Amino acid sequence: MTDPTSLVRAETPGGVRIGVATADGVHALPVDSMAELLALPLSRILSLVENPGDELTVTRLLPPLDGRGEVWCAGVTYARSMGARMEESTEASVYDKVYAAERPELFGKAPAWRVVTDGEPVGIRADSGHDVPEPELVLYANAAGELVGLGIGNDMSSRSIEGENPVYIPQAKVYAGAMALAPRITLLTGVGEPTNLAIGMRIERAGNVVFSGETSTTQLARRPADLLEWLFRGCEFPDGVALSTGTGIVPELDFALQEGDVITIEIAGLGSLTNTVALGREPFSALCRGERPPVG
Repeated sequence: MTDPTSLVRAETPGGVRIGVATADGVHALPVDSMAELLALPLSRILSLVENPGDELTVTRLLPPLDGRGEVWCAGVTYARSMGARMEESTEASVYDKVYAAERPELFGKAPAWRVVTDGEPVGIRADSGHDVPEPELVLYANAAGELVGLGIGNDMSSRSIEGENPVYIPQAKVYAGAMALAPRITLLTGVGEPTNLAIGMRIERAGNVVFSGETSTTQLARRPADLLEWLFRGCEFPDGVALSTGTGIVPELDFALQEGDVITIEIAGLGSLTNTVALGREPFSALCRGERPPVG
């Protein structure tokens, strides 16, 4: 499948614009923000996409969410993830139980302003000695909870902090540079239901591949629609939400990320997401000022 239709936030000479990206380029949509677009019903969003405006001169694609948009994550949704969590944790049974439970594990990951995107760094905590990326399919929903499109995410995690005690999960999961989203929200009209998408990840260190793995959303133990339904049971998202659906690719326990590693995640039909690992919170201080971190 080539160049499916996607929604993007684009940096242009005239400022940040919202557009629809196809094989013919990026064309303007008549909204001022992605938040404004995702506040609309899905039928209205698709109507706007079918009748875009002028082509935009794009200098850079930005993270897809803005305004009050949020990123949430689901955990332990693949058997591989459950097994890895049980290996690393002192409280292994909690992962077995949540994998089989009716209620999924869901947690807030990042507000829109803290998200990084393709080409920007991702972070590992300075007080964590064992960190891994988690390549994940991302669901984008509008304010009404309708599934608008799909994307690629990297849910960075500290294995050492979470493994010490599961109640430390917020510290293992939520910190500067912990969430990367590819810049495109690919509409379902281009890829169909996300039930059989190949996911791959490789990690390079000093030019050499030190880890590679692959999985498929056929291994996802929960239906994407069910995950969204659970998320919207207790929360409202007036500016839309991204829900990262969990990982089926987990490096072995003897692998740990290092500063300078390059992580590339690919999902069939959705493109790729590449980030270089940075240490500590300082590389992401620009986000607090409403600026972008350096591309490297």
